[in-house]
Amino acid sequence: MTATVEGPDFIALQVKDVPAAAAFFEERLGLRRAPASPPGAVVFTTSPVPFAVREPLPGVDLDGAARPGLGVALWLRASDASAVREQLVRAGTEDVSPLQDSPFGPMFSFTGPEGYRLTVHGG
Repeated sequence: MTATVEGPDFIALQVKDVPAAAAFFEERLGLRRAPASPPGAVVFTTSPVPFAVREPLPGVDLDGAARPGLGVALWLRASDASAVREQLVRAGTEDVSPLQDSPFGPMFSFTGPEGYRLTVHGG
């Protein structure tokens, strides 16, 4: 029998300032911290896939990157994308795009911690 991959099981953004990035995801998006996280990381209790922010791995130079995560599309599911968008706008989040329709429901994108481009959809 051939071994297969089932799909993404854990997602982490590498950031220079873990406390600031964790605070962004907690305060602006309402994510909750998991009871335990490894050193240098903050893991959130997201489902179905756990999500974290962590210190850069050895050999990763975030200072030399044009934009962290360039080429990766990270979509976050929400119960009400429109309400999340309004929360982000009120909080002064950078570069929040207009709400638009998508095959996955209403969606918008914004610039998150350290320049990562993120998309929220649903509701």
